[in-house]
Amino acid sequence: MGVATKGLGVRIARLALAAGLALNLGACFRPLYGPTASGESMQGLLAAIQVDDVNMAQDQERLGHYLRSELIFDLDGSGQPAVPKRYRLKMQGSEQVQTPIVSSTTARAEAGTIVGTVKFSLESLDGRRILTEGVATGTATYDRSIQRFASLRAARDAEIRLAKLLAEQIKTRIASVLAVKPNP
Repeated sequence: MGVATKGLGVRIARLALAAGLALNLGACFRPLYGPTASGESMQGLLAAIQVDDVNMAQDQERLGHYLRSELIFDLDGSGQPAVPKRYRLKMQGSEQVQTPIVSSTTARAEAGTIVGTVKFSLESLDGRRILTEGVATGTATYDRSIQRFASLRAARDAEIRLAKLLAEQIKTRIASVLAVKPNP
């Protein structure tokens, strides 16, 4: 019985250690959209961001338009009265279309992939201080058809999906910075 009791004691000690570590580390985690270090609500901080137009290359402005619209809605789509703007979000983006699958019989691309890259920076409204900057990237694929309109519509839908993906990345990164800065 001595060996069995010793094994049981070791298991209880390990379980107690694991529980203690879990409780200690539990205090390290904070909900992203909960109260921030400054005491302001995350919704209020995100609503205080002015989203500038996205600088895109010629003939790529549509993705920039979709991205800006998504961010405006994601950051301040509450329908509440206008919050005074304290920050400015500047973005510069590019998109590239890749066609990895080409039919050997028709020599036409059967699918397309839109690759989007957006450099962003969150600054104070006067531009004196940069709070964060980064690069968001994403892809969206679509099927190409012999019918021209169907291919154009599929490409546009892919751009909308890509804009939503990029907007979500940018919003999450900004929120993670604003959540921990005591005085943004």
